[in-house]
Amino acid sequence: QFFQEKRDFLREGLAQTSFKLLDCEGTYFQALKYDKISDKSDLDFAKELTIKHKVASIPFSSFYKNKLNENVIRLCFAKKQETLERAIENLAKL
Repeated sequence: QFFQEKRDFLREGLAQTSFKLLDCEGTYFQALKYDKISDKSDLDFAKELTIKHKVASIPFSSFYKNKLNENVIRLCFAKKQETLERAIENLAKL
């Protein structure tokens, strides 16, 4: 219940952005498709998010042997409420 509330808060906060929220169940991570925001590789986009927008993410390609890029990153929502609020604020500006 605790993490479901955090997931729902993050999803609600990002629902009106250009990110496409992918289904997530039984995990601490929300996957986001960002192809409407940028054409950068997921690694480059994740770096940019960290440096310019102060939001750390994990590129999906890091989980593939062939480094397949599907323009998807994931965010951990097992964070303090204030951290999630700031992340939503920063991501909504994209």
